[in-house]
This record gives sequence, C-alpha cells and structure tokens, in this order.
Amino acid sequence: MFTGIIEATGTVKAIETSGSNRHFDIESPISSELKVDQSVSHNGVCLTVTAVGENNHRVTAVEETLRKSSLGHLKPGAAVNLERCMKSDGRFDGHIVQGHVDSVGEVTRREERDGSWLFTFRFPAEFSKFMVEKGSVTINGISLTCFNVGRTEFTVTIIPYTYEHTTMKNLNPGDLVNLEFDVVGKYVQRILTLSGRL
Repeated sequence: MFTGIIEATGTVKAIETSGSNRHFDIESPISSELKVDQSVSHNGVCLTVTAVGENNHRVTAVEETLRKSSLGHLKPGAAVNLERCMKSDGRFDGHIVQGHVDSVGEVTRREERDGSWLFTFRFPAEFSKFMVEKGSVTINGISLTCFNVGRTEFTVTIIPYTYEHTTMKNLNPGDLVNLEFDVVGKYVQRILTLSGRL
C-alpha cells in the first residue's frame, strides 16, 4: 500500500522488451536502498524490483500493466515518480493508494496561477462514479484533491513543492497520465451494486 506522497523522481535509462513484457532500468536517488522483490510505485504503478545496482534498479511491466497504464509510452530519458510502500509505523500523509491503475487520463489544460498551477485532465466517463468534488485521486502516483469534477474532466491545483519535486512540471496538454481512483469509493460502489441499491 502507498500514500501518494512521492519520495523521489527517477530517470528511465534503458527499456528492454522480452516477449509481451517490458523491462525498465531506472536511475534514482533511492535505487541503491531498494531490495529485489520489493514493491515500488512507478508513476502510480506498483512494480516489483527485479535487480538493484549502485544507483539504478530494474522493474518489469507485464502486458496487462502496459495496456492499462501509460508505462508503454515511456522512452529513455523520461522522468518517473517513485514511492516505496508505506511503513506500518509511518504517518498517513496522503490517502490509500494501491498502485493499481484504473485508467489512463490526458492533460487538457495547464495554467499558471501566480505561484501555483492548475491542471485539468480528461478521463473515461465510466469512472465518473468514483469522482467526487474535493475527493482524492492519484495522478502518476501523486495523491491530489480534485475539483470542478465533471463527467469526463476534473482539475487539480499543484503547489510549488509538488511541482518542483515530481514530474508534474513536465506535463503539458496532450500528455498521458496514470489515474487511480479512491479505493473507498470503489468498494462502496461494489457493495451498493451487489445489494441492488444501484
């Protein structure tokens, strides 16, 4: 489980395709602290570390992950947000994040607002039932609060710290992002559906 509070950003150094899988070699400040078989969020996708070097590590994405996330669009040199799983004795600073991407979204607008930034994202209408005004959403692994929630779009505000310490500064209209919707909302939706109340 993750919290959506990014620890560091890494850089994709190399990508290798093996059958339907894709291996990513990532260079980052936390790579040397990782261990093989550890779960780490990469742009919001929970991936297992398969190898660790001095300043780099390797993870593998299977076909299903590549199909449901934006990882398949990464190229060498791309930056990725990284977060290790939450410690049981740590503070819960974000919200419950599983690292299971629900959908790919698209940046439709970016606007600077005198020290902060507004980003608007388009997402598939089928997921609108999980979005609520001032609710939580995970964008490329970052826990954020959404507003101006519509059937296919929502907006978030990015403060300077988040802008400088994550990949948000690299996003422009047309770019794709990984979206994970609030797991609590998904469970409520499932319970109500099974009980016949929806």
